[in-house]
Amino acid sequence: MTTVREELAAATDALAEVGCDTPRLDAELLLARVLGTDRAGLVMAARDEVSGEHRTRYLALLTRRVKREPIAYILGRRDFRRLTLVVDPRVLIPRPETELLVEVGLELPQGIRVADIGTGSGAVALALKDERPDLHVIGVDRSEGALSVARMNASRLRLQVEWWLGDLLDAVRCEAVLANLPYVPDGEQLPPEVGVYEPRQALFGGADGLDLVRRLVAQAGARDGLSLIALEIGAGQAPTVMRLLTEAGFREVESRRDLAGIERVVLGRR
Repeated sequence: MTTVREELAAATDALAEVGCDTPRLDAELLLARVLGTDRAGLVMAARDEVSGEHRTRYLALLTRRVKREPIAYILGRRDFRRLTLVVDPRVLIPRPETELLVEVGLELPQGIRVADIGTGSGAVALALKDERPDLHVIGVDRSEGALSVARMNASRLRLQVEWWLGDLLDAVRCEAVLANLPYVPDGEQLPPEVGVYEPRQALFGGADGLDLVRRLVAQAGARDGLSLIALEIGAGQAPTVMRLLTEAGFREVESRRDLAGIERVVLGRR
């Protein structure tokens, strides 16, 4: 039999060979799952032998990662702000940059109605409700599968969010909108973890990536009582989206940068 240290070394080499960005971390997370411990526990158990049953289970998970299946789908969870969310291939995996949308939501006035459009796993809606329980939060998605995941997360976390199956702002009444819509231009090459495994309908947004953004901005501009809209966007899209917001009647328009310095969220107020 092999030891924990030996299994991790072999797995790290295998993952690095196929181009995984974080081979050692991934190897540790998968083995920790199999052994029912955490990464610190692996250090303490470095010289322990891995039983045949555990090794078989580990190799099964490792094979999935070697094929570039995202680690979040293999583990079935992803941390987002203060929450641990269930995720599966019906939803995009929440990214750290999306926390900017939550931060915008934290600035909202007391007790208003805010809609998270394209809610997916419910990450933004649930994080906002967790940190601002005074807000009336609505999560909207056009995918029933995505809403099933969001409802599951809400139930687990005991957070009260209203879930709507719908297309953008149709029939939704709110005073603020947060949205992480598809914004990848059609045909753009993505890493296998994203392009092969994550839901295409949640990624690609037309020739320049902004088809749904244009529709949502037009809806928001025509909606009385809606005072704020904030949109997550891709690199280089901020000038176009800021112009769209201005043309739709939002007077105060700004962008906010993520930790990589990319203009990641554009927001408009009126």
